[in-house]
Amino acid sequence: MTFDPTFINNLLLVLTAFGGAFLAALWVSLVVWTYRDIRARARDPLVQTLAALLAALLNLPGVLVYLILRPPRTLEEEYQRTLEEEALLQALEDLPLCPGCERRVKDDWQICPNCHTKLKKTCHNCSKLMELSWNICPFCGTPAPGMRIESSSIDEALRGLKLGEDDGEVKIE
Repeated sequence: MTFDPTFINNLLLVLTAFGGAFLAALWVSLVVWTYRDIRARARDPLVQTLAALLAALLNLPGVLVYLILRPPRTLEEEYQRTLEEEALLQALEDLPLCPGCERRVKDDWQICPNCHTKLKKTCHNCSKLMELSWNICPFCGTPAPGMRIESSSIDEALRGLKLGEDDGEVKIE
């Protein structure tokens, strides 16, 4: 079997063409990838153009330099991170403060564990927590003890009291 020099020459020409086409496609794809990546990471058009030019002029070394210098997070990741921080700060701001020591307290605490200031009171009827300034329980409608009921008569106010003799004490009936 003999080798034809024109066959080898044509084979090398075809392989060189495919290799050149591959390198050209690689070059274009690196430039396009760099441009898309920087658009997702920066808003500045000058930075976007410079990154694409870096990849276009220096090819693979330019992309490596870009990978070293590019911002670590995309704009979407930065936005999500900002939203998470705002949500955490909002959750911290929503916690009430103790009027005595200004420390954060929880909604279901009756007494501040730091300064022992009374924060809430319990309803005598349903035992749910009420604000100290509330005169009536919003859950069951029971007035706080010692509060005057405007529409009640003396008989209705005395209805809950037991009258009579009990343990040697005399009560007025």
